[in-house]
Formats: sequence, structure tokens, C-alpha cells
Amino acid sequence: MFENLRNAFSSVAKSFSEKELSEKDINNMLQELEISLLESDVATEVIDSLKSDLQKRLIGTKVDKHEIESLVKKSLIDYISSLFDATEKINILEKIYAKKRLQEPYVILFVGINGTGKTTTLAKVAHMLQQAKLSVVVAAADTYRAGAIEQLKEHTSRLNLKIIAQNYGADPAAVAKDAVLHAKSNKIDCVLIDTAGRMQTSKNLMDQIAKITKVVNPDLKIFVGDSLAGNDTVNQAREFYQHTKFDGSILTKSDADARGGAALSIVKVTNTPILFVGVGQDYKDLKPFDKELFIETVFGVKPESIRTENVTPQIAEPVSKSEPPAEPQPKQQEIKPTATPEKTIEQEDPFEGIKTKDINDYVDQFGVAPPETDAQARDLAAKIRTWIANGRPQSENIQDDSSKLENDDIPKPKKKRSFFGKLRK
Repeated sequence: MFENLRNAFSSVAKSFSEKELSEKDINNMLQELEISLLESDVATEVIDSLKSDLQKRLIGTKVDKHEIESLVKKSLIDYISSLFDATEKINILEKIYAKKRLQEPYVILFVGINGTGKTTTLAKVAHMLQQAKLSVVVAAADTYRAGAIEQLKEHTSRLNLKIIAQNYGADPAAVAKDAVLHAKSNKIDCVLIDTAGRMQTSKNLMDQIAKITKVVNPDLKIFVGDSLAGNDTVNQAREFYQHTKFDGSILTKSDADARGGAALSIVKVTNTPILFVGVGQDYKDLKPFDKELFIETVFGVKPESIRTENVTPQIAEPVSKSEPPAEPQPKQQEIKPTATPEKTIEQEDPFEGIKTKDINDYVDQFGVAPPETDAQARDLAAKIRTWIANGRPQSENIQDDSSKLENDDIPKPKKKRSFFGKLRK
């Protein structure tokens, strides 16, 4: 993944290490970087902002020649990290649970052009929600493309989901409205609305999205783009955002993307986050976008490790205000060759000392989704310990939530506790 983007950043960092830090040399190197980034499908807005940031950091600095590569790499990582940090953090499961407590369905609208994997992505999101013990109904609001309704019916059949559909040529807004009314009357947690794959240049079809939005007032609008389409995806995102003001994006086929510029560019031109990336064809192949993993993939180094390198005091820069302070980490002692290695944070069991029954009781009562990362697992473990210390109080919404599980339309949850059982091993 992201081979072209990684090579572009690596090349400019090494080039700086072979030259003096004069303004002329820096500008020459930045021009080479610009060409490489354009070839990696990075938008011009990102390139101009990145060049300006590097010029401010590097021109006129006095630093040992051998430390320049490390300095440039750190500057690039800080810039990219702040770019992602500037967007809103959206936890879809938390938002759905909040709406569920109000006994209202959470409505998600999917937009994008044909061929990006929008319908399949909708099915992957539905599968993810099922795994979190949430009920789902799907609206087949793509009433234009031949075969669109049949494709969606095949997905819902495999996932055992309810689908609301009408004939081709029907009003998409009416289909979406019917799905929302069905969800309300049957106490279904989430409504996923599939729309026609509209070209972003078609005003009439873009107006149809606006009509759907006005009728059902979705809680979340998601743009689905193809990572392999490069600048076309960036242009699509730019146009769709102008018409729909979507809240976040999902990039498909990211596992086959050798350029990697789409994620950076979409975040910059829309100021919205990348929510998930598609990494395969199965329903489970939808992963939350991880900024740390993205930076590690591009630079071959974790952000925290590059930031802790020794840098000459003359060129040390303060942390950007847009970058949130790092979470405090337990101090780790230096491991000597003759000493017995201590466990790192990644190797430790965050649930050590907590009974499996307490974990399962907490998850069942509060509807907690399984953690996707080590940081989320540690956070969940801390919450469970606090809950135990407070005497294991009961959730106020247990009775209300349990009544919803009697509905026949809600998919039957899979065997409980398997995920947390693995964590304890």
C-alpha cells in the first residue's frame, strides 16, 4: 500500500540530507517533491500547504547535515498528523447507541458514483452493525440503475436483513421515507439508505440527493470513493461535498492502492474524516481508518518514535496547536541484553485481573462494541475497573433495550463473549 507516496516522501528527505539548507536548494527539492506528490494523486491544496509548512520549518535553520533527513521526516509526519487531527472524530457506534436510547432510528445516507463499491460498502457497514448487536433496515433508494435493487436484495438476503424497496423509477425519497417509518414502528436501530450512483456533474441527480436529505434528515452522510481512481475520487469528493456536505468518507480497495494520495487529499479538500477503508471483498473487510497506521505505512516508522529522536536544539520546533497532546504512557525502562525483557504495552493483557464474567456483564448491559485497537481495549478495561469499584451499577436502559430484542426483524446476535474470550487468552 501507498508505495508511490512513501517513495516520494523518502526521496525528498534523503535529498535534503545531501545538500546545504539554503533557500535555493530547499525550493529545488520542494519542486521535486511536488512532482512526486502529483504522481501519487495528492491534491494541489495539500501540496501547496505542505510546501509552505516545510519552507517555514527549514529555511534558515542550522543543523548538522546528518540530522536533516530526520528533521524533514519529522516535519512531514507532524504536518500529516495535524491534517488528520483537524477533522471531527466520528464514532458511529456511539452515535447510534445515543439515538437508540431516545428510541429513534439512526439514519445513514450513502452517496457516490457507480462503480466505487458503494452498495457493497453499505452491506459491510450493515454487517459491522450486526456484530455490535444493532438491528438494521436497508432502503433501496437507487431506483435508476438496472440491477441495483436486485444487488442490494442479494446482500440483505445473505445478511438476513429487512429491505424496503419499490419498483424502478419510483421516487427515491419516498423509498427512504418508508424505510425510516418502518424503523420507527418496529424499533429498529439503524436505517442504511443506498442511492443511485450519480455523476457529480449532474445537477438534476445531485438535486435528488438534496431532496432525500430534506425528506429523511439523515444523521450521517457518507461519501464512498474508490482509492484506485486517484484524482478522480478527489474531484468527486470535492463536488459531492459542495452539494451534500457529507460528514465523512469510506475509501474502497485501499489494500490495492499503491499511491495513497486520495486519503490525504479528501481530508484536506473537505475537512472531513476518513471513517473506514475497504481492504477486501468479504463483509468483515471494512476497517476503521487509523492515522497512526497510515503514517507508519508511508514512512516505515511509528509517529511517536520519530518524534522522540534526538534533534539539535537550534531546530527544535514546538508541537502544533492543532495536534492534541499525546496520551500519557507508562514509563518503560530500557531493556538491557542480559536482563529479562519486560512486557511492552502491546504485549500486556489490558483485561488482566478482571474476571471474564465482569467483562461480559459490562458489555451486555451497556451495549459496548468490541474494541478495534489496543488503545480502545485499554480504555474499555479502565472503564470496567471503575464500574467494578463503584459496585457494578446497573444500566438504566436495560429494560428498554431488551424489549427491542424481541422484534422478529432484528438479526439474531452471534454467540456472545467470543471476542473478549480471545482477549483473555
